[in-house]
Amino acid sequence: MTKAVTDTAEPLLPVELGSGKVKFAQGVKAGRWVFATGLMAQDFVNGIAPDVTAGRTPHAGLPKREKEASRIFQNLDAVLRAAGTDRANLVRTDQYYTTVKAVPPYQHVRREFLKGRIPPSTSIAQQRFVLPDADMNIQAMAVIPEAGFEVTHLKNEQLAGRPTSGYSPALAVGDYIFLPGITSLAIGDEPRRNGVAAAALMTEGAQWGGQPIKLETDFIITKRMAASLALAGARLEDVIHAQVYLADPDDYSAFNERWTCHFGDKGPTFSIIPCIERGLAPYDGKIEINVIAAKPGSPVVRQNIDAGVATAFRFQPQAAKSGDLLFIPALMAADRDGLLPSAEVNPRQPYFSSSAEAQAEAIIGNIAKLCDAAGTSLGNVVRSLLFFTNIGEFYPVYKVWERALDGRPLPFSAVEVPGPLPVPGATVMMETWVYAP
Repeated sequence: MTKAVTDTAEPLLPVELGSGKVKFAQGVKAGRWVFATGLMAQDFVNGIAPDVTAGRTPHAGLPKREKEASRIFQNLDAVLRAAGTDRANLVRTDQYYTTVKAVPPYQHVRREFLKGRIPPSTSIAQQRFVLPDADMNIQAMAVIPEAGFEVTHLKNEQLAGRPTSGYSPALAVGDYIFLPGITSLAIGDEPRRNGVAAAALMTEGAQWGGQPIKLETDFIITKRMAASLALAGARLEDVIHAQVYLADPDDYSAFNERWTCHFGDKGPTFSIIPCIERGLAPYDGKIEINVIAAKPGSPVVRQNIDAGVATAFRFQPQAAKSGDLLFIPALMAADRDGLLPSAEVNPRQPYFSSSAEAQAEAIIGNIAKLCDAAGTSLGNVVRSLLFFTNIGEFYPVYKVWERALDGRPLPFSAVEVPGPLPVPGATVMMETWVYAP
């Protein structure tokens, strides 16, 4: 018999969106943690706030994307205040954009909002969001500090990102370490080509000098990630969870081969998420990786969870528990033979079922199994990233979540990514974090 689990994650500023009454948690407070997921420049009535788009007089005030970023940070500030914390206690931000043109205005506003205390950050260009006028979709994570659990920004000029970004190359809070999205971007006086460090590239003019994605992956892990972890006294084996963004879906398997070479067959959880071509900071970059790690020998050292759930990649763990957090990597509706038959479209009767709904039921069912194996429940979900190859499939997927949560508001971000996903035929993928006290 499954043991009863008390839902202790508290939704913050829940709202209902649209005529479909989508129940959205702008934030979640869970113990010492605060999460804000899927923040956009919305007023929760009209979609993107009319004063942001200013459709009839779009150039009468500040640029649209600066206004958009300002409204997002107003919404984030409201979540932080509702949780009893503030912007100084942010430990991570993740930004999705529909165009790289949105990055500079967003970063300009962020610098003003955070006053130089910018936590590790990941910025990725994707295709679309659930609000047509949105160019930005933001996730943030903060803490409620206490003795021994204060935010420390770890600085190192050799590992800093672009001056316009200003984020810390590593941050520690308690026994946790946060690293930003790491790319092959050349730093300082490093030799480079089109912004990428030459050491991460094939020799110019060579056709058989190696596989580009493998070279870039090795460079990021050995030259950037290991050095950033060392700022907090950690090593590669201390990584708990990683998000990996790839600009070319042909690189899925080759990346995974190099990742396994560095982390072994019992390594950290990782999500592999496609992004648009040239959607990363280096113009010709193929990959970006962010990680959460634990201080060596600490109580939050990673514990991998096994509930018999199929994952898409060789040696990809099903979930990892670290302290009071459970990380479930991006899952699809698949078994060892590929897309589940229940999620396939019958070409002879294509309109008598919803593949997206069937995929969501399978994925959320597996998330529930992993929660149970880790001693927690779906009611303690603090962040769910919903990736679609067609954002039009959002609502049937959300309705599955609504039934699974019995109407509890969901802290979600819904993003359209370029296909194909790693499992042929899959159109929905979900990464989920859960509070597991």
